[in-house]
Amino acid sequence: MIQLDVTCQPRTTRGKGAARTLRRAGRTPAVLYGAKTDPISVSIDTHSFTQSVLQLQRRNAVVNLSVEGGDTYLVFIKEIQVDPIHDTLKHTDFYLVDTEKEYEFTVPLQYTGVAKGVDLGGELHISQTNVKIKSKPMLVPDNIEINIDDLGQGDAISCEQLAVADGVTVLNPAAMVLVSVQ
Repeated sequence: MIQLDVTCQPRTTRGKGAARTLRRAGRTPAVLYGAKTDPISVSIDTHSFTQSVLQLQRRNAVVNLSVEGGDTYLVFIKEIQVDPIHDTLKHTDFYLVDTEKEYEFTVPLQYTGVAKGVDLGGELHISQTNVKIKSKPMLVPDNIEINIDDLGQGDAISCEQLAVADGVTVLNPAAMVLVSVQ
């Protein structure tokens, strides 16, 4: 799983006026919360955080959120609120991760190779581009690679044939076809 380092500053002010002041200063208000902690109000640098989030490109990531003068927390980005007119960050929610708990994730599938059946005149049908898995956060793969070189005409690959690491469970039905050659 991708890890991202973000630094933030604690904030004591709350409300619409305080948030606007922060945004004018180039900072985004944020909150850190979780099951075992009280909510912590923080602010992050808007420019550097935007650049970091753009690198993620909607992939699964864990953020190492270090609060200045305090602790470092392992968090998920739960929600990013964006101003629809100005396309700027308005607010971010971080969720505290329990590394021993299993969470559900959507992981993209990456198909590699050229199927034998396509070379013989068949047509490749990709039915799924991602699958749902259940795993501890640090075991989640960036993507699941599927080699389709051995697929002949009429062959298919289903979820039960996926090669995943120990501790990772595929939640999609086992018989669900991912890719086939017709």
